[in-house]
Amino acid sequence: MAEEDAERAESRGASSPSEAGPKPTHERHVPVLLDRCVNLLAPGIEAARSAGRTPVVVDCTLGMGGHSEALLERFEDVHLVGLDRDEQALALAGARLGKYAERTDLVHAVYDEIAEVVRDLGFAVVDGVLFDLGVSSLQLDERERGFAYSYDAPLDMRMDTSRGQTAADVVNSATHGELARIIRTWGEDKFAGRIASAVVRARDEQPLETTGRLVEVIRTVVPAGAARTAGHPAKRTFQALRIAVNEELDVLERALPAAMSVTSMGGRVVVMSYHSLEDKITKRFFQTGSTSSAPVGFPVELEEHKPRFRTLTKGTEKPTADEIAENPRAASAKLRAVERIMKD
Repeated sequence: MAEEDAERAESRGASSPSEAGPKPTHERHVPVLLDRCVNLLAPGIEAARSAGRTPVVVDCTLGMGGHSEALLERFEDVHLVGLDRDEQALALAGARLGKYAERTDLVHAVYDEIAEVVRDLGFAVVDGVLFDLGVSSLQLDERERGFAYSYDAPLDMRMDTSRGQTAADVVNSATHGELARIIRTWGEDKFAGRIASAVVRARDEQPLETTGRLVEVIRTVVPAGAARTAGHPAKRTFQALRIAVNEELDVLERALPAAMSVTSMGGRVVVMSYHSLEDKITKRFFQTGSTSSAPVGFPVELEEHKPRFRTLTKGTEKPTADEIAENPRAASAKLRAVERIMKD
């Protein structure tokens, strides 16, 4: 989920468990494009059955298990592998999917490790792969995780709180040039230079440790009028820091080819992204996989030049108005999918 979705959720005053008590997992997470994702994965599952194999689906971004639960409910023979770098999410999803424990393997891993995880579990190929990218509902709603800008919290933003640098580490140690590049490239913010300068001045007085103080610093240099067209002044900076802290785009660059490499004949890869940077990466890999590599003007398309995948979606698919009304965090979702049609 992108920061645009975070802004919509925050404007609704999403409650933290520390305020209102934890809600059941199925109430805290409404899966985006649930039916469409399950329907896109279904033919891959059928292909595995036809080949005499137990269908295997990998949910690369398990979160609180909404998509996985739907797959396990609909397909009684599916074996599901769920990956998540967030140990809290794994625990919640594990409880939610407990009745399917014999058909699940839930693994603490980043999704670019998909090939290694699949191999370690003893599977030669998988028949479906699902990515639901960005920050999860759990991470956004847990105030102490520091992903949101509408309330004060430690400046953390790690999806895996057991390791790695925090957002505070980044803003307090990066050079002005590095900060400006992060905010400009991954936040696509035209005020990146101003924000970087303000951060450097502020941290020289006192290290930036909370989301609230970072928001105050950003407000000093982003014109008030910009919010009318671009939303909350801190939105893009928070998105950029989250991407930097979790190396999200670098991970995606490794994860997509890895996922495609372990997908079976007839198997499918489905990706939901929430901002243009994720979608551009997904589009590039899917287009490359579904395009002939034969040289221009080559008289015969040799077997090795034929596309290994075919595109299942025309451009990107988006949620309907009804889905957005039910789940505002789905508003910026973009869905792409491909099917393997030839072996490598």
